Amino acid sequence: MTIRVAKVQMRNASQPLWRQIEHDLLKRIQAGELRRGERLPSALALARDLGANRHTVRRALAALEQRGLLRTELGRGSFVCEESYDYPIGRRTRFTQNMSRLNVEGGNDVLATGIVTPPPRIAKALALLPGECAWRTESAACAEGKVLDHCEAYFPLKRFAKLDQVFLRTRSVTRTLAEFGITDYFRRYTKVSASLPGEATARVLGQAARRPVLVVESLNVDTQGVPVQYGLTRFAGERVQLVLTTDD
Repeated sequence: MTIRVAKVQMRNASQPLWRQIEHDLLKRIQAGELRRGERLPSALALARDLGANRHTVRRALAALEQRGLLRTELGRGSFVCEESYDYPIGRRTRFTQNMSRLNVEGGNDVLATGIVTPPPRIAKALALLPGECAWRTESAACAEGKVLDHCEAYFPLKRFAKLDQVFLRTRSVTRTLAEFGITDYFRRYTKVSASLPGEATARVLGQAARRPVLVVESLNVDTQGVPVQYGLTRFAGERVQLVLTTDD
């Protein structure tokens, strides 16, 4: 559904029109008149409806995006941001369980699988020998039709023969590892940072490349402490709130 927006009335001649438009849209978002998840008209349509030029409207929309109130999806337009999901990260982090706790339907789309020689820091994390190969998977986790993250993961090749076939079928790290006899695993560490997404991540998340993402680097180990998976997950910052837990 596309939102209809009425013309903004000039209230203060000393204030730039783009700022007046920003404040007007902000009030409408806060009042619930512009509902979360709904798409705004194009900048051209807004300019016509608001009695302003397109560049003025784009500046107002950019300011609201910087506030975290709007998000831009490539090829689709600007949307009022939804409430973010609380995503727990602890000793046992499982996407399916997180979605179940939120009573949200979630899924995982496999984007690519292959055998690579991982970068030295990843090889070291997985305790691989120099030049030893690993499986690399690329996936995107979704909830209620929205992409939450873009993940690349690495697994020791020797330990997981034909992991690509299993992961394509199960679309789950937990179920994949279970088929190799690993029924439980733990986080050895989790590192959280923020950065701008690359073009590939921005495309998968459907967001502007200038919007930061939350980057979670993690290492999972089996019950014997042997590394089984290194992950680098980039979360859409306006859709996910990471919650660090002390679960068992």
